[in-house]
Amino acid sequence: MADKRVIVPLSESITVRQTVGYAARAAAGTDEDAELHLVVAVPYETTSPEGSGDIERAQALLDRAAAWVREDADPETLTVETAVIGADEYLFGPRDYVRAFETYAADHDIGRVVLDPEYQPGATAPMLQPLERELATTDLEFEEAPVERPARHERLVGPGSRSRLVTMFLISYGFYLVLGDPFYPFDLITGAAVAGIVAITLSHVTFTTAPTLVGSPLRTIRFALYIPYLLVEIIRANVAIALVILRPSMPIDPSVCRVNARVRSGLPLLALANSITLTPGTLTVRANDQQLIVHALVPDAREDLFDGSLERAVRFVFYGRDGAAIPTPRERGDTEIIGGDEL
Repeated sequence: MADKRVIVPLSESITVRQTVGYAARAAAGTDEDAELHLVVAVPYETTSPEGSGDIERAQALLDRAAAWVREDADPETLTVETAVIGADEYLFGPRDYVRAFETYAADHDIGRVVLDPEYQPGATAPMLQPLERELATTDLEFEEAPVERPARHERLVGPGSRSRLVTMFLISYGFYLVLGDPFYPFDLITGAAVAGIVAITLSHVTFTTAPTLVGSPLRTIRFALYIPYLLVEIIRANVAIALVILRPSMPIDPSVCRVNARVRSGLPLLALANSITLTPGTLTVRANDQQLIVHALVPDAREDLFDGSLERAVRFVFYGRDGAAIPTPRERGDTEIIGGDEL
């Protein structure tokens, strides 16, 4: 690692401590006064509902990382800079993160990046390989920190909490009574026993975030409102596709589009991708890192996708009214037609 200025992107991973230690020791071992730039790229604009706490979490990670550097290297021979990047934009996938790193590197005359092998900013899986592919298209040199990766089996199990346990019990008990007889004492007793077993067994792996007393019921109500909206969209799209098929000219113009959706990966992205697929005329081909690849059968279906009505509805379910009040994908410039019927 010969370059005297190095960027180390950080995320809350199981190898971040080892990566910072490696970068600090390697930089401190150079003959010249080295600079170690620790950066955290936040995936959401800080003005958005889901991004309101990103800066605080990022700064806390940077403070810990700076302390690790002081433990592993001589602060007199190594200058440490910390920064939060991406706070004024949405970072969707590896390309956006690399663009943010490249901009920061150009501003600070940096030519090298040290990557955490488990780097996963706002994503559900490590992004090392996609980042390396994107970095290969830039002038930045990069390397993966040669650190040992602890076993990751524990990632399936989340921290236990009373809210997870109670919520899992209520869901299981309600489902059991729907299948049985809620007025039959035997079903009430056996249902409670079964729900208790299910809650104790699965509450640690069911919820990515702990349910809350206010937020979870509100989200359930919003989801109940979303279902009839989705059914109306499905019916409307069915009628539109039927009219196209029945016309003698068959004005079908298939295309493949890319849409950067402003929803979190995981359940919100899954809900949006499946809603698009359920709506006739559009089919989600791939959903990854908040980026959707969608096949549209007719131009109207593609235009509806770019107008983002389903995205706003899904954001309303998971983030409330403030989350739905965002520009459309077309207005944001987050749409692209990447192929036509020749594909």
